[in-house]
Amino acid sequence: MNKKDITSIRNQFKLNSRYINIREIFNVYVKKETGEIYHQVCQPFEMLEQEEQELFLTNFKKVLTGGLDSKLFELKFRRDEEESTQMTLFNGLHATSTDEWNEKMLQIVEKMFAHAKYEFDTVVTFIRGEYQKATRKRNMESEEGGDDEVYSSQFVLCSLNKTDQPKKALLFDYIEKEFKANNAVDPIINLAAPLAGFLFPAFNDNSADVNHILYNGGKANQPSEIFIVDVLQCEEIITAVEEKDSFDQILKIVVGDEVDSKVISNVYEEIDKIVQESQENEENEESEPPKLDSKGIERILEASGVENVSSDKVEHAFKSVVFDEKHEIKASSVIPKSIKIETKIANVTINPKDLKNLKYITYNGKKCLVLEVDEEVVVEGFRLESGEL
Repeated sequence: MNKKDITSIRNQFKLNSRYINIREIFNVYVKKETGEIYHQVCQPFEMLEQEEQELFLTNFKKVLTGGLDSKLFELKFRRDEEESTQMTLFNGLHATSTDEWNEKMLQIVEKMFAHAKYEFDTVVTFIRGEYQKATRKRNMESEEGGDDEVYSSQFVLCSLNKTDQPKKALLFDYIEKEFKANNAVDPIINLAAPLAGFLFPAFNDNSADVNHILYNGGKANQPSEIFIVDVLQCEEIITAVEEKDSFDQILKIVVGDEVDSKVISNVYEEIDKIVQESQENEENEESEPPKLDSKGIERILEASGVENVSSDKVEHAFKSVVFDEKHEIKASSVIPKSIKIETKIANVTINPKDLKNLKYITYNGKKCLVLEVDEEVVVEGFRLESGEL
């Protein structure tokens, strides 16, 4: 799933949505440490109070929120697994009765807590529903399109949430006009920050892909290997941070420890061109994200002005860092959002494309960072005087 697909379905999790129909919600309360199910309840989503619906809808949006390859990951199911999670989800999705659906979802819960124990009670929430998407935008002149023709797919979404104990507080009773202690003992289900979650199936090119699942790791760049491998039974993944680290190591082997800031800026600029071209093609439904193998990295380094680049040198660096020779690094993972330069005097944060405006020089025997700017510099409301080196 690309960002556009995820955003499209996430935006439909709202009250009275035209394109998402949530039929059932199944909540399972699990005790800490033992992993035993304390309570379970399934009911039509429409039977919930509106305030409850809003809380859950916010939670479901959270499951579909985050950066790709940092918090959200499209996973591929492993093949030939006995009692595979993929088949459990598929059979549950198409179950003809609520009892059968609940039974399948409880099998997922059993896998979750067979491999992990928590220091707090947790609640696992499943919903089953239908997602629709218009095949084309509505033409206001001909009044064609829109809801006239839609793509339609069933889905299961899961959210794993922790419970918090209510904090002691002093309350004011408006009716009795007195202050009193808050004696609430009921645990609070934290729907604002899911520990993990997933959407099955994944959606690609407006169709359901039952061989993939969209997984939310809870925290950026901290996916649970146990959840991915043992619970979902999917292939292992590499985060965007790991991809970036691999690329940096390859670059250091090829270029060396010292490099001109302009060269690094050129490298990021070349990669950004590839990403931008891919995003333009994405609108034409060519949504495969661009990836870099050793040949791709070689072309980028040559175009960036790196000297003495050879196929053997880049290939050797690639193989020494990336153990799987068939692996390709996602181009979007390589470009940092910002570059932070830390010194004892000051810290400087700049955009990667502006790195070429930064120079590291020696002046009068002193090391200096020189940042080229095209406007006046204001500090604490004062314009700095300009001088000449």
